[in-house]
Amino acid sequence: METENVQEFAEKIIGNIEKVIVGKRNTIELSLINLLCQGHLLIEDVPGVGKTMLARSIARSLGISFGRIQFTPDMLPSDVTGVSIYNQKSQTFEFRPGPIMAQIILADEINRATPKTQAALLEAMEERQVTVDGTTHNLPRPFMVLATQNPIEYEGTFPLPEAQLDRFLMRIRLGYPEAAAEIRIIEEQQFQHPIESLQQIISVEELIEMQEEIKKVLVADPIKKYIINLSRQTRTHTEVYLGVSPRGSLALYKTAQARAAMLGRNYVTPDDIKILANPTFGHRIILNPSARIRDINTDQVINEILDMVAVPGGDLSKIEE
Repeated sequence: METENVQEFAEKIIGNIEKVIVGKRNTIELSLINLLCQGHLLIEDVPGVGKTMLARSIARSLGISFGRIQFTPDMLPSDVTGVSIYNQKSQTFEFRPGPIMAQIILADEINRATPKTQAALLEAMEERQVTVDGTTHNLPRPFMVLATQNPIEYEGTFPLPEAQLDRFLMRIRLGYPEAAAEIRIIEEQQFQHPIESLQQIISVEELIEMQEEIKKVLVADPIKKYIINLSRQTRTHTEVYLGVSPRGSLALYKTAQARAAMLGRNYVTPDDIKILANPTFGHRIILNPSARIRDINTDQVINEILDMVAVPGGDLSKIEE
C-alpha cells in the first residue's frame, strides 16, 4: 500500500491550512482525518478561535464549494435542504437547492435550531442525500458537515439529540492560541486575511483516491479487540448512563486507519487508538447525573478506561490480513 502518498497528501494540506490556522496543527490533523474518513465534525468551542476559518481553509485547499448555514430558532427545515417552487411559465415545480447542496458545510451554532430543523441534517449526513416533496436529490462528493456549538452559552439553545451526535465522526476543540501564535495572527492580518490568498493545492480526485487508500491500512486482530474492549467498558462504567454505540467503535477503527496512513504506516498501533479515543468517543457518552454534579467529564472517564484496559503488544505490523 502506498501510505507515502497519503502522508505526502496530508502534509500538503496541513501546511496550506497552517497559513490561516496558526499553532493548531493537532486540530488540523484531526480535521483531515475526519475528511479522509468521509465523516462529519463537531467543533465545540467559544467564539472567535477560528472555527469558520478552518472550514473555509479546507474548502479552499481542495477547490470545492463551501456553504454556511447560520442556525437560528426560527429556521425551517426547507431553509437547509431547499424548496420546490411552482414555475408558472413552465407549469412545473422547480427545486431551489438550499445551502446544504455544497461540499463543505459550516453548520454554525447548530444547537440554536429547533430539533425539527436539526433533523433535516440527519438524512444529509447519513445518506448523502436530501428529500424534498418526495424527490431525492444526491449531495456532491466529497461532502462534509462541520458543525459548531458554543459550550458556554446555553440560553436559547436546543441540545443535540443522541442520534444526531452519533452522526458526527469526531468532536474537537480548537482552544485559545499560544501567545507567540496570537502575535503571529495579529501581524499576518494587518493588511489582509490569509484566507484571501489561500490557493487550491489538491484536486478532488486526489482526495477521493486517498479516501479509498486509507481503507487498506492493516488493523490487526489484537487492535480490533482493543477497540471493542474500550467500547464495552464505556457501557458498563459506573459513571456512564449511555455508552458508546457500535458506530462509535467503527469511528475509532476508521480514524485510526487514517492517522496511521498520514504518518506513513500501513498498520494501526495502540497509540493511534489512545490518541483518537477522546475525539471519537467523547460526544457519544452520556454521564450519570451524579457524575455531572461532581464535575466529572467524558474525557476523564475515557482516560480512566484507557488506563484500565490492557494494551495489545507484539509486532502488529506483520500479522497477515
